[in-house]
Amino acid sequence: MSEIWKIWMSGGWVMLGLFGLAVLLYAQAFQLVMYVRRTDLNKKNELQWWDWVRAPRKAEGRVAEIIRYSQSDVSSAKQVRTRFDEIRLAFVDLIDRRTRFLGTLVAAAPLMGLLGTVMGMLQTFMGIATSGGTETAGVVASGISEALITTQTGLTIALPGLFVVMMIQRQKQGLEARLARLESLTLSYLKFE
Repeated sequence: MSEIWKIWMSGGWVMLGLFGLAVLLYAQAFQLVMYVRRTDLNKKNELQWWDWVRAPRKAEGRVAEIIRYSQSDVSSAKQVRTRFDEIRLAFVDLIDRRTRFLGTLVAAAPLMGLLGTVMGMLQTFMGIATSGGTETAGVVASGISEALITTQTGLTIALPGLFVVMMIQRQKQGLEARLARLESLTLSYLKFE
């Protein structure tokens, strides 16, 4: 454990920023993944949607809420489309905003690692310029260590975050497709012109 701490601290003060960024990034990612799972329409019941659209009282879960909301007190296809637009805004817009924020955090991690790289290289060059003899090797090694560990940490934080963002975007696209299918079923059942 002391060896890990020593390696961690060799990155300098930038490592504290990277740690804070990692905590924020993965906390946001976890919250967003949980939100997407809660808002996702139940795919296993998708074959029953047509029956549910025709008999909303039989519907279950979030799909039931959507069907009932989209069919109650509507007299035109425009009203149904407006209701589905509201539903999309409620579900998908929040996912989009939070995904953009998560993407910004993912992009910041390697940049913060690069800041540590620059600081480490500055320390290396300063050590070369100011020290002489046997001290130079230690100062150069310390600066290069700081430069490399921060870069590695920034990339290590960013790559899993990038995969999470891609996974969330894929789930969001599936949610949009299922909402469009449900809207189409509702419009075809109500037969508005």
